[in-house]
Amino acid sequence: MLTFQRLSGPALNQYIDELAQLRMQVFRDFPYLYDGDLAYEARYLKTYIEAPDSVIVLAFDGDKVVGASTGLPLRHETDEVQQPFINAGYNIDEIFYCGESVLLSEYRGQGAGVAFFDYREAHARTLSGMQYACFCGVQRPADHPARPVDFVPLDQFWQNRGYAEHPELTTHFSWKDVGDQDESLKPMTFWMKPLS
Repeated sequence: MLTFQRLSGPALNQYIDELAQLRMQVFRDFPYLYDGDLAYEARYLKTYIEAPDSVIVLAFDGDKVVGASTGLPLRHETDEVQQPFINAGYNIDEIFYCGESVLLSEYRGQGAGVAFFDYREAHARTLSGMQYACFCGVQRPADHPARPVDFVPLDQFWQNRGYAEHPELTTHFSWKDVGDQDESLKPMTFWMKPLS
């Protein structure tokens, strides 16, 4: 049975290596196809340790970390995450950004995805002025050669959590796909929900 902990700040330092390995393993699969780098992962995760009001939710099987989910106020994110909201006239001080959720495949279907959103949204509601929660997902073409025949997009799951897709809010992230020599830009679309 999975258990969950909501952690912030220096308490996360002891989990950096496990979280980095977890992200690299889970994100190798479609649709991200992320060819990860351990040093980059450690730097990325430090952002969540050092940013004020950030959170990481950990899923445990016993004392083993099998999943994780991140979030922080949008004002602490990078320009490419903030800019679509600024361009659309949103106040970024009112938006909580849910970074990502990763979970080992053998633990899926046991409620972790719901718990990850619930814990992050509960954390966001404790912060002054937060009106919305958001996240973004990569856009891959339907005929992508690496798309598994049994791949099911998470759109319905996200809608069931109260999120709506906002095609007008898009950005691009760069990473190296598995099998590629170089990084390339990937289109990302944001989803949002009100927190009240």
